[in-house]
Amino acid sequence: MILEPVLNSTNAERVLIYISSRKEGYAREIARFFNTDPYPIQKQLEKFENGGVLVSRTAGRTRLYAFNPRYPLLSELKNLLEKALSFYPLEEIEKLTMSRKRPRRKGKIL
Repeated sequence: MILEPVLNSTNAERVLIYISSRKEGYAREIARFFNTDPYPIQKQLEKFENGGVLVSRTAGRTRLYAFNPRYPLLSELKNLLEKALSFYPLEEIEKLTMSRKRPRRKGKIL
């Protein structure tokens, strides 16, 4: 983890990197991606939302988080996260940037 010393938390870096790469996410999705417990991820998301870095909206029963466009240091934060992501292993960058969320075909059997 590149930003862990700056942010004092591995989970804080995971949340920010994930949302920077995918534009939005929710706690269980982020936890599943990094193979970790969802509780600390949820706490980080709440902390960032309370600080004004992230905003949330509900989609059904899921609370989706994204960057707050009114956050004053948003462009600097995104630049820092892009730079940090460039130091990640190539396979992790590919996993983060490849998003397969096609809708299910109507009537398709599970």
